[in-house]
Amino acid sequence: MLDMFAVDAKAFDGPVLLTGAGGCIGSWALALLTRAGVSVSAFDLSENKRRPQLLMSDAELARVPWLTGNIADSAAVQRAVEQSKARAILHLAALQVPFCKADPIGGAQANVVGTVNILESARKLGIKRVAFASSIAAYAVFSDKAMPTLYGAYKHCNEQTARVYWADWQVPSVCFRPGVVYGVGRDQGVSSKTTVAILAAAAGKPYTIPFRGPMSWLHAGEVAHAFIKSIAREQSGAHVFDINGVVSTVEQGVEIIKRIAPAAQIQIAPETFRFPTDLSDEPLRAHVGGYGTVPLELGIEKTYAAFRDLLAKGKLSPDSIA
Repeated sequence: MLDMFAVDAKAFDGPVLLTGAGGCIGSWALALLTRAGVSVSAFDLSENKRRPQLLMSDAELARVPWLTGNIADSAAVQRAVEQSKARAILHLAALQVPFCKADPIGGAQANVVGTVNILESARKLGIKRVAFASSIAAYAVFSDKAMPTLYGAYKHCNEQTARVYWADWQVPSVCFRPGVVYGVGRDQGVSSKTTVAILAAAAGKPYTIPFRGPMSWLHAGEVAHAFIKSIAREQSGAHVFDINGVVSTVEQGVEIIKRIAPAAQIQIAPETFRFPTDLSDEPLRAHVGGYGTVPLELGIEKTYAAFRDLLAKGKLSPDSIA
């Protein structure tokens, strides 16, 4: 599906530093930037490249400088920005809902201090192209549409911090609140289970999605492409946008899976998924000038086909389904 998301290398005036490059959205962003010939350095906690390897060849990955360090370590972040000679930063490193709950202090260090470190490095080095990920989980701070989580609280804090960095030091940024992301590489977090269901269908294994009801379906390539478009020019201000994808339901997604794979044994638990779904992508589209979009049936079909191929090649194992 990489062909659906065209990236213009000429829009970039220098290298990109991508944090959280080993994550789902990070892997798609890394693949798209590398494919387009944009100079990009990866920054992650470890050398684990198992998700990027689902989307990139070994030769492509070998061309990417892979820097390791803790996003909560100010000196390590500063070194990475300087070493990469970054003129743009795409900050996706974070700990998701279950990990923040299990380790609140570690979650705050990664998600809050880590974002401050990125903004501070941009301030010191005069970088005017910065984008980072918030989440629809941040809505729980001011709405009862989302369940309250530490993850959401940390993300809301980051949005406010970015506004202060613009007001006090004119560090510009663009922040996205992604809805429920699905696609190759999405295997962690509460909302990853719809993707796990597609993988289970591809592997011929039974699976029960632990929630039902209204849900946004946002393809990982779509949100990665939007992030890339947001750093393809210098910014002004501290912007926060929703990026929601297709508004649908868990049930509709399962119907599509069963049309593609009639033998699929996918069930749905009775609990309702508590995150907002009625959010508009139009303000973001107007700001970044458009980005590749993925219709739901096509996205599930392509994800299913990719999983079948990766399973056949031994790059994914049915034993990873949980």
